[in-house]
Amino acid sequence: FGAVRLIQLALPHMRTQRSGTIVNITSMGGKIHTPMGAWYHGTKFALEAISDCLRMEVEPFGIDVVVIEPGGIKTEWAGIAAENLQKASGTGSYAPQASAVATLMINEANGNRQSPPQLIAETIAKAVNAARPKTRYAVGFGARPMIFMRRLLSDRAFDSLMRMAARMPHRAQRRSCGAAS
Repeated sequence: FGAVRLIQLALPHMRTQRSGTIVNITSMGGKIHTPMGAWYHGTKFALEAISDCLRMEVEPFGIDVVVIEPGGIKTEWAGIAAENLQKASGTGSYAPQASAVATLMINEANGNRQSPPQLIAETIAKAVNAARPKTRYAVGFGARPMIFMRRLLSDRAFDSLMRMAARMPHRAQRRSCGAAS
């Protein structure tokens, strides 16, 4: 885990100087979940948890830990992720879901619903230069409303919303386990 290794390398110096700010870039994907995103979201949720624990552990040394949670940012990420999704799941049982999600990702990336990457750079600078930075900065297209909706909705309601956004099918009819007539 690259972020953890960098933290391990920087912390001795930060503890000695009794100051510093660790900035971890996660994603709004560390607070929400989407279909076909388990590996991605798992890594983002993990970095969120690592950051939360670390913040409490290093506070006595005068060190701040900040999480930047970008939403939609205009980068190549969506195209790369869609391509990898199609390679991994484009055939077999999950092919229809993978295709729907990959199409949505590409459409979103090609639309105008993305924030410029400079927004992330500006947010990092703001956090690093703050006397007392926020613990989290949700920035970029959709980050705040999506995180808010996740807090507001039940698991099943949020799942349904995400499936609907990706134009994915809902649960199939269950087969009866009873004896055949």
